[in-house]
Amino acid sequence: QVQLVESGGGLVQAGASLRLSCACSGRTCGNYAMGWFRQAPGKEREFVATMRWSGAGTYYADSMKGRFTISRDNAKDTVYLQMTSLKPEDTAVYYCAAGGVMSTMSSAINYWGRGTQVTVSS
Repeated sequence: QVQLVESGGGLVQAGASLRLSCACSGRTCGNYAMGWFRQAPGKEREFVATMRWSGAGTYYADSMKGRFTISRDNAKDTVYLQMTSLKPEDTAVYYCAAGGVMSTMSSAINYWGRGTQVTVSS
């Protein structure tokens, strides 16, 4: 079993930056690819970014490329999502995810965090 706990969400103005953290505990987190998804009110959950725990390989949704960066700290078993140039349309609950392979599909995820709210005001 893997437990994922997100933190770092909040209310920011458009153009600001925010860093989300995801603490992983339980089974060896290094066995999983890690990722971030988000879900806005009334919309389906969508892929944001993913990476192998080893760090060898990252992948982003097109709308996040150049603005969001996924990274990890092995010593802390923590994955980060650095978000810059935030827009009101980035408002959503952001979920940390762990899966057996890197994937953009929610169906490939084995473990989810409870989510952290990010609200971007215009």
